[in-house]
Amino acid sequence: MITWHIWVIGAIILCIFEILVPAFVLASLGAGCLLASFAAALHLGLNIQISAFILGALGAFFAIRPIFNRYCYRASPGVKTNVEALIGKTGRVTEAIYDELNSGRVLVGGDDWKAVSDDGRSIEKNSKVVVIRVEGSKIYVRAI
Repeated sequence: MITWHIWVIGAIILCIFEILVPAFVLASLGAGCLLASFAAALHLGLNIQISAFILGALGAFFAIRPIFNRYCYRASPGVKTNVEALIGKTGRVTEAIYDELNSGRVLVGGDDWKAVSDDGRSIEKNSKVVVIRVEGSKIYVRAI
């Protein structure tokens, strides 16, 4: 088998495995293999081929990878996730909220949270509340 064929096969295999590891690292190595295959096709020595591989991989990693990350892995600014998604949601008090006793629990979206009244008032069991903010594993709520 001709040397440049081996480099091209390596590039194809690395690009296929990039599907399993989506960080553009393996595809960068595949780009290095392609550049090394051009060097091999020109019948340049192994040292030149390895140098071309290194330059191609580093060039793709530092030049193309930031572009892919910027455009392919953008988070939607309007979509709230994690605890930010709780703010503004309504819930039901499962254990009466008494700030002075440091007690109270609220069921929000199927999850049970330790709750504190935002305005310091007591809130009775089965009352509807809205989540004002989240601090650690505690939510601050206000009665509706």
